Amino acid sequence: MINRFEQFSSTIFGIHRHIQRIEKNVMETCGYKGAFAQYLVMLSQHPDGLTAARICEICDKDKAAVSRITNEMLEKGLIERETVGERVYRGKLRLTDEGKRVAKYTCEKALVAVMEVGKEMTEEERAIFYDTLDRLSAKLQTLADEGIPQ
Repeated sequence: MINRFEQFSSTIFGIHRHIQRIEKNVMETCGYKGAFAQYLVMLSQHPDGLTAARICEICDKDKAAVSRITNEMLEKGLIERETVGERVYRGKLRLTDEGKRVAKYTCEKALVAVMEVGKEMTEEERAIFYDTLDRLSAKLQTLADEGIPQ
């Protein structure tokens, strides 16, 4: 049983590490940090912008991480922030023209990567894979939120 856990967690961690390396490689070609990739893609899907709090929810990141990355992206001119009164954190973040350009490139590269990874899978295998992955994620979230049963 432990071997199954080790294989599962090692494989998931490896996938995450490989994705981060791919993001780093793609973003470096544009002169930016790999950590920007997820934010660029997500913000490109929300053209009206998102608050930092909503980004935390979507990306499952803590406020400090979101604040650090979005501040760097603001400095680089990839995003802009509207303010709501004096409350910066509640203001929406949106892609600038440069952010849209880099996000488009990043999305294109992500699509190529996903197509390459899945090109040997049938549609049925892909459907089963994503269904299984979604169920595993939901169950892991429940265990993380509620604890492991005694």
